[in-house]
Amino acid sequence: MKNTVIIGIAGGSAGGKSTFAKALSENIENSLVISMDSYFKNENDRRCITSPVKADKMYRDDNHPTSFDISKMAEDIRTAADSRQYRVIIAEGLLTLWSDEILPLLDLKIFVDCRSDERIVRRLRRNMTWGLSFDEIANVYLDMVRFRHDAYVEPTKWKSDIIVNGSGDITHAVEMIRSYVEKIHEA
Repeated sequence: MKNTVIIGIAGGSAGGKSTFAKALSENIENSLVISMDSYFKNENDRRCITSPVKADKMYRDDNHPTSFDISKMAEDIRTAADSRQYRVIIAEGLLTLWSDEILPLLDLKIFVDCRSDERIVRRLRRNMTWGLSFDEIANVYLDMVRFRHDAYVEPTKWKSDIIVNGSGDITHAVEMIRSYVEKIHEA
């Protein structure tokens, strides 16, 4: 098999990264999705921070680089690529384009861009299915998540090769990426 193409997908929380990665994998034969969410450190090893907004509130910081075992994710991407079992490896997560360990492994870098108001609504809908209340989700977002997005996620948009609209129909973008991969494998 020709060399594996490694695609990195980043974007904000509830911005459509996993949806886009899934759509790509369903349209590209012999692909593997590696999700950064699978690399959260043990809860006891994650930082707790005081909210930048309310000094009396503490949150487990799930949106900071130290919350993930990024080295392990990079190692797993390399191992999967070296196995030559996959045509495409899709690495997706909040900080996929932030990490200096992962970024050099990527052949194509995609940022799924979605307006913050839409992301918060999606996050509310998703997290409420996990049993969290509206207030819990809203407070974490307003007190911490949005600041982490601005500090770590949003700046990676400019490291991307392609910015995909996470608010719209992704069909055309998926087809464009699939076609790109086919051309690489034909060469």
